[in-house]
Amino acid sequence: MTEAETFAALLKARFSCRGFMPDPVPRDVIEDALADAQHVASWNNVQPWQVIALSPEETAGFATALSANAETATHQSDIPFPLRYEGIYKERRRACGWQLYDAVGVQKGDRAASGRQMRENFRLFGAPNCLLVTTPKDLGAYGVLDCGAYVMAVMLALQARGVASIAMAAVASFAPFVRARYGIAEDRDLVCAVAFGYADPDHPANSYRTTRAGLDEVVDWR
Repeated sequence: MTEAETFAALLKARFSCRGFMPDPVPRDVIEDALADAQHVASWNNVQPWQVIALSPEETAGFATALSANAETATHQSDIPFPLRYEGIYKERRRACGWQLYDAVGVQKGDRAASGRQMRENFRLFGAPNCLLVTTPKDLGAYGVLDCGAYVMAVMLALQARGVASIAMAAVASFAPFVRARYGIAEDRDLVCAVAFGYADPDHPANSYRTTRAGLDEVVDWR
């Protein structure tokens, strides 16, 4: 297999995992993946990301505390969430959501069931490991852009080692809680979490894959 074929296979194999086995990922596997991700590009090589890597024990404690906090706290993210989804972006978002609901058996209009599935975000979908990614406020959108590239590199590096993952903006929606728990400095923004572990092949939430737009939809050749 050529390098290009290996890379393409890796991208196609990666998915947002929402059901994990309980087995933690060994520390050396995590360190190797993070070391690989350090080679991702960033503007002026500033490498704005800082990572809080939670142990399996801390991940479990964090998920429990985050779930409790989400029951009463209001959403407050450091980085504004999208104002709205319109047109094709709304269609893609809706299709993704219904694929998940169909997979786990949530019927249209069942608010209780959809609420239970939404709260799985704050359990980190049962993942045994978690990373929290922050960026300096002063770097603004470009620091966030660099961190997005870094998060993708981390997830691909994990996938290359047989480890599934999901990038989670839902965790960033309770930024004050996360900031207080881990002493994150006020001059840094919480970008997202990355929950990861070994995928549960029998979990229904892992049974579907989202589609991708063709080049004719996203590329304007000039």
